[in-house]
Formats: sequence, C-alpha cells, structure tokens
Amino acid sequence: MISGTTQLIAHLGYPTESFKAPMIYNPWFEKRGIDAVVVPMGVKPGDYAGTLAALARVTNLKGALVTMPHKVTTLSLADEITPTARIAGACNALLLRPDGTWLGDQFDGAGFVRGLLRKGRTLRGARVIVSGAGGVGSAIAASLAAEGVAHISMFDTCAASAEGLAERLRAHYPQLVVQTSSNDPAGFDVVVNATPLGMKEGDPLPFDVTRIDPAAMVGEVVMKTEYTPLLQAALAKGCGVQVGTDMLFEMIPAYLEFFGYGTATADELRAVAQIKY
Repeated sequence: MISGTTQLIAHLGYPTESFKAPMIYNPWFEKRGIDAVVVPMGVKPGDYAGTLAALARVTNLKGALVTMPHKVTTLSLADEITPTARIAGACNALLLRPDGTWLGDQFDGAGFVRGLLRKGRTLRGARVIVSGAGGVGSAIAASLAAEGVAHISMFDTCAASAEGLAERLRAHYPQLVVQTSSNDPAGFDVVVNATPLGMKEGDPLPFDVTRIDPAAMVGEVVMKTEYTPLLQAALAKGCGVQVGTDMLFEMIPAYLEFFGYGTATADELRAVAQIKY
C-alpha cells in the first residue's frame, strides 16, 4: 500500500514497456515491510536533464534506477560519480542525497559478471566479445576487465563509442588486449549482446550465430522476452546462455545496499518476483 510516508524510487528510461525491475523490487519491499516503491517513468532524451532537476526537489524520493537511453548522459548530470561509473562511462543508479545532490553509481557490469560466475564460467584469462558500447555494454566490459579476462573485442555501430571505451579500458587495465571494429564472434569464450537488438520483432541478430563456438557462453541484456532469438539460436548450437533478467537479479542486492534498504540474494528475489513477458 502506498501512503504519505512511502519513499519513491524512480525508474527512468524510454520506452518503459519492457521494464522488469518494478516486478522484482516491489514484491520484495512488500515482503520485507519496507515502505518504498519503484515507479516507472518514461522520459525521452530531450526531457531528461529537466526531469532530473525536477525530481531532485521531490522530498520523498530516495533515488533512481536509470536505464536506456540515459545511462551515458547521466554521467554529466550527476553531481558526483563513483570510480566504477567513471570507468564504465555510464551510470545506472542515482542516490538523492539530503542536500539535493545526485550521487551516480554503476551496477550493470557487476550483475552481469556475477551471473556468469554463478553459472560456473571461468572468466580469468578468457576471450570476450561485447556488441554495444553504450551504457550497459561499457559497464559489462569494465566489470569483465576487473574480473581478469585477457582479451575484449568491442563493437558498436558508432565507432567513436567503441574507441572511447577501448581507451578507458586500456588506461585502467594496461595488460588487457582490447580490439574494436569487428563483431565476428568466432574464437571467443563469452559472447555478449549489449545492444537493443532483440527488443523488436524482426530485429536482425547482433552476431552471426554460425560463427559462435558451441562451447561459448552467450549472454543477453534484452529483457523483452526471456529467450531472445539470439539465445534461442545459441541454445540450438549447444551454447550456455545467460538471459537478460539474470543480470538484473544479480545487481539488485547492490542497488538495495546503495539505497540503504539492506540486501538480498538473487534467489530470494526470484522467489517473490512477479516478472511477466
């Protein structure tokens, strides 16, 4: 029940139809007796800066979850960002502090990597390809680098985005081999789609699946459906897969701690979640 004492967490992005977070956080808050609610708010790019400024004046707002297409833009709008967000080049979490300023952090990459590790995938020394160098792709690449992968190949239709991320990765991880310009998945241990491809019916696949090694792990960030066309094709080849919501469940404990609501395990969150596709 929402009351006059309820704390709000805005879920900012556009469009909102594929948002899954409210169906995880809100059942968890209810079960734990936490007087808070996650509210989806559709904000178009041109309105984003003004919306953040207005939200900073909402007295019962705790913070915000930030998703596409605002993660990169948030870097320049937050009053302070953590080192993790700076390396990733994107924010997906905002804490509204008592003085009305925004603290930005980044949990996408940590959630994605924790999901892979829980599946038994060895990342240290691995070769990884990530398609999409926007907010989520940058965060995943940064966390994979921190986990000790040996080689990351970055691809984005905007070459400048891929090159910018590559430069940040090389600066922080000088031993890491970073390449750009190709999305050929042949020879990689982990293949990651960090693009929106798969959200719309008829989207092309982000990779040539015939080139993926059957022993590879294929990970997805799209949550419109549980098993996207890419994951269905990967399963047909015998690959291991990670669905988009796995990243979400694994990062939520970090979000809860960030907002001051304690913590939870991914399994506890799954037990009460009401996700629908």
